[in-house]
Amino acid sequence: MFEKVLIANRGEIACRVIRTCRKLGIRTVAVYSEADAHAQHARLADEAWPIGGPRPQDSYLRGEAILAAAKASGAQAIHPGYGFLSENADFAEAVEAAGLVFIGPRAASMRKMGSKAGAKQLMQARGVPVVPGYTGEDQDPDRLQAEADRIGYPLMIKAAHGGGGKGMRIVREAGEFAAALESCQREAAGAFGRDRVLLERYIGEPRHIEIQVFGDHHGQVIHLNERECSAQRRYQKVVEESPSPFLTPELRQRMGEAAVEAARAIDYVNAGTVEFIVGPEGDFYFMEINTRLQVEHPVTELVTGLDLVEWQLRVAAGERLPRHQGEIESRGHAIEVRLYAEDPAAGFLPGSGKLERLRLPAASAHVRLDAGVVEGDTVTIHYDPMIAKLIVHDADRPRALARLREALADCEVVGPKSNIAFLEKLVRHPRVVNGTIHTAYLDRHLEDVLPKEEPLPPAMLALAAAACLLHDEAATLAATAAGCDPYSPWGIADGWRLGHAGERLLCFHYRGERLELHARGSAGSYHLAGAGLDLRVAGAAFVAGRLVADVDGRQYRVRADADDQRASVHDGEQRFRLERVPAFRFDEGEAAGGSDRISAPMPGRVVLVRAEAGQVVAEGQELLVMEAMKMELSLRAPRAGTVAAVQAAVGDFVDADAVLVKLEAE
Repeated sequence: MFEKVLIANRGEIACRVIRTCRKLGIRTVAVYSEADAHAQHARLADEAWPIGGPRPQDSYLRGEAILAAAKASGAQAIHPGYGFLSENADFAEAVEAAGLVFIGPRAASMRKMGSKAGAKQLMQARGVPVVPGYTGEDQDPDRLQAEADRIGYPLMIKAAHGGGGKGMRIVREAGEFAAALESCQREAAGAFGRDRVLLERYIGEPRHIEIQVFGDHHGQVIHLNERECSAQRRYQKVVEESPSPFLTPELRQRMGEAAVEAARAIDYVNAGTVEFIVGPEGDFYFMEINTRLQVEHPVTELVTGLDLVEWQLRVAAGERLPRHQGEIESRGHAIEVRLYAEDPAAGFLPGSGKLERLRLPAASAHVRLDAGVVEGDTVTIHYDPMIAKLIVHDADRPRALARLREALADCEVVGPKSNIAFLEKLVRHPRVVNGTIHTAYLDRHLEDVLPKEEPLPPAMLALAAAACLLHDEAATLAATAAGCDPYSPWGIADGWRLGHAGERLLCFHYRGERLELHARGSAGSYHLAGAGLDLRVAGAAFVAGRLVADVDGRQYRVRADADDQRASVHDGEQRFRLERVPAFRFDEGEAAGGSDRISAPMPGRVVLVRAEAGQVVAEGQELLVMEAMKMELSLRAPRAGTVAAVQAAVGDFVDADAVLVKLEAE
C-alpha cells in the first residue's frame, strides 16, 4: 500500500479520499488554487501545496503543476477524483512516466472511451447493444444533415469527446438541425477543445441506468450492480438510487454481464461506470463508460457495504479485487441528492457567496453527508456550486424516501440561494415516489416541481413569531449575563411596562407583503394580533431541536429557526421563510433595471456576441451567450427595438449585473 497519496482535485471528493486514506494510515497531499487557500480539503490533508490561480485552467487543469507538487512532496500516487483531469489520458500517461501511480484506469483504456464514436463502434463489435446512429469522421454539415435525415427525428447530437451533459442537443425536426449543430459544436469546442459530434436515435421516455464496474491488474472484472439516475434536468442527474425500481432480476443480470463485457473490451482496471439508456420495454443500449469514480458512488457503497475509494487504492497498489462477483450483495435501498448553491426560480442559475449558515442533518446509520464546505466557507464562481451530497439508506425504497424527506427538512442554507426546496418538492412527486420518472420528464414538466411561495398559514406565522420572540429574549438575557450587572431589571425581555402590559412589534416581509404583529407576553406565552391574526401561543419552547407550542388550543411540534434577520418554519412538507424588517416604514423605490438593458445574471465570460449598435432586434432574440460555472447562458432581448450600444466583447469576463447591451428608449 502507498505511504503518501496526492489528491489532484478539490471539494467533497478530495475530502472523501483524504478520510479513506486516513483510515488506511496513508498520508495525504492536497493541492489548491488561490480561491481554495482556506478550503476544507486543504485543511484536512497532511500537506497542502498551491498550484496556481483561481480558474481551473490556471490550477486544477495544470498537470505539470500537480506533478511537480507530487514529486516535491514525495507522494507515490495521484488520485484524480472526478472532473478536471480524472479522464485525461495524457495526464494519466504523464503520471506513469514520472514514476508515480495513477489511481484509475490505464491511459490506453481512457483513449478508447475518449471518443464516443469510437467507443460505440468498439462496443458494437463486442456484442454490447448500442443505439443506431452516425459516428463517422466526416463532419461536413451537409453530410451530418443527410445522416440526421437518414436516422430520423427526433435524434440527439452529442459531443464525441466529453460528458456531463455538455455538448448535447435534441433535434425534433429537420429544420432545427443546422442551428442545433452549430450550438453543440461551439459548446463542445469550448468545454473539450474538440467540436466533433455524433448522431444517434433519440429514445423516447428512457431510463438512465448505470452499472458500477471494477477491474484489477490480474484480469478480474466484476460489477457492483446498478444505479438509476433517471431524474435529470438538462442531462444533469438530480436523484440517484440503488437498486433501480425498474429492473427485474433477469434484466439486472443481462445489463451487468453487458457492463462487464464492455469493461473487458477496453482492458479496464480500477473503478468505472458503464452507462446505459433503457427503453420503456426494457431494451437497453450502451451510452459510454465514465473512466473514473462517479459523483453518485455513495449509493453503491451504502447498499453493498463497500468502500469504493479503498478498493481504488488497493487495486492501484497491485492488489486483487477484495471480492468475487458471487460475493457482491445488495442490502436495502439508498438514494442520493446533491445540494447546490443555485436558484431554481431563475432557471437554476448557479450561485456564489459566503455560507452564512449551513445546517445539515446529523450523520447516522441512515444518513450520510459528503461535503466539501462548512458554515462560513464561500461558494466561489470558479467551480461547481455543489454544497454537499445527501445520501440516505434504509431497508426498502419507501423508507429510504421517508428518510430523505426528513433529512432535507433538517437542511438550512443562508447566503447563496439553494435547491433544497426544489428537492423537497421533487422527492414527493408521484413520478419519483412511484419510480416511474424518465430522463425527459423534468425538462417537460419542470413547473410541476419548481417551489413556489405558498400562502402563509396563520399557525405558521404564529410559530415563526414565537421563534423570534424566544430568540430575542434569549439574546437579551445572554447580553445581560455578560454585562457588568447581570441582575439588572432592564435585562429582562418580558415586555413589562409601568401601568400596563408591554407590547412588542414584530415586522416581517413575505411574498412581497409587509406583515406586522403586535405581541404581548413573554417566556413562551404570547398574544399575537395583526396581519389577520388574533391568536394565543402557550408553552412555546425549543425541545430536542424542535419548536413545541400550543396555538389556540392545537399542539404543534415543528422545525423552526430565527435570528435577527430572518425566521423559518417547516410544517413537515415545506419550509416558510420570512425576512425580519425594521418596525419603522420607509418608501421603497422601483427596482433598478428595466426593459432597455440586458445585464449579466451572474459573473462569467462572454463567448458569443450576436448584436451590434443600430441593429433592429425582435423580442426574445439571442444577443449574447455567456459561459459561467460550466454552463452556457443565452441572453435575449427583453423586447423588440434597436440596439443602442454593445458593452462587451467575446472573451470579456463580466461581473454580475453588468450591463452588456442597451436598447434605444421606446
